[in-house]
Amino acid sequence: MLNRAVTKGPRMIQGQIIQCLVCPFLLLKMQNIGNRVAVIILAAGMGTRMKSGKAKVLHKILGKPMVMYVVETAKRVAGNNVILVVGNQADEVREIISENENGELVYAIQKDQLGTGHAVLCALPYIPEHIEEVVILCGDVPLLGSDTIIRLIDDHIKAKRDISLLAVEIDNPTGYGRVILDENLHVSKIVEEADTTDEQKRIKTINTGTYCVKKEFLLNSLQKIKSDNAQSELYLTDIVEIGYREKKVVGVLASRDYEEVIGVNTYQDLITAEAIMNKRSGKIS
Repeated sequence: MLNRAVTKGPRMIQGQIIQCLVCPFLLLKMQNIGNRVAVIILAAGMGTRMKSGKAKVLHKILGKPMVMYVVETAKRVAGNNVILVVGNQADEVREIISENENGELVYAIQKDQLGTGHAVLCALPYIPEHIEEVVILCGDVPLLGSDTIIRLIDDHIKAKRDISLLAVEIDNPTGYGRVILDENLHVSKIVEEADTTDEQKRIKTINTGTYCVKKEFLLNSLQKIKSDNAQSELYLTDIVEIGYREKKVVGVLASRDYEEVIGVNTYQDLITAEAIMNKRSGKIS
């Protein structure tokens, strides 16, 4: 039986430093589940809307490549069980991350840009055998904190779900995938912006691109996704509908902090993210 669609998460405290240390209560939770969790970071995209010759994830926020914020957050959650999927300018991305990161980091190469589902497929061979849950993050969402990810994992495990996604409700959802509910308010699928109907465009609950998935379900569902969509790509979001059809346990943790899940796709987004990070770290922007 499916879980109710939304579990409300606590509101993030205004003024906190984004990349703060995990609070002791959540750290205690991670001691029990951390070794069972791996994190996949998707950082292979072209980033054409940046209109730059530099890989999108290497653009800097407060002097540091944005992907480094995601890597540091992932390592606080999963230690060395972190896999970074690279593709566009893969060598440059690896070199710059190596300059900024002393710990172990596993790289998976996505040679062809065939969608987010394909990117995760490229990472699967590198997931350690003992891992039970897989968290998937976007390399262009640098403001997401480890506290929120740990809450997502904890919520996912407590509810015994096969797949959990982090969602948020915003006034202007244009450009984002919509979270679709059935008549019983259960999550049934995610529809990307390019594939939405006029009615679905009015939905304000969006997918943030952050997931926690049972490894066994992830391995099985990725073999079933197809590229029959407007972008002719393999969408990772399709695993939600697959889970719903197969009567797996699917659910959502609702973030109340839209700023935390902002994706950086343009220079204006980059400016916005830097202003937020300045504000939350107590600096004057």
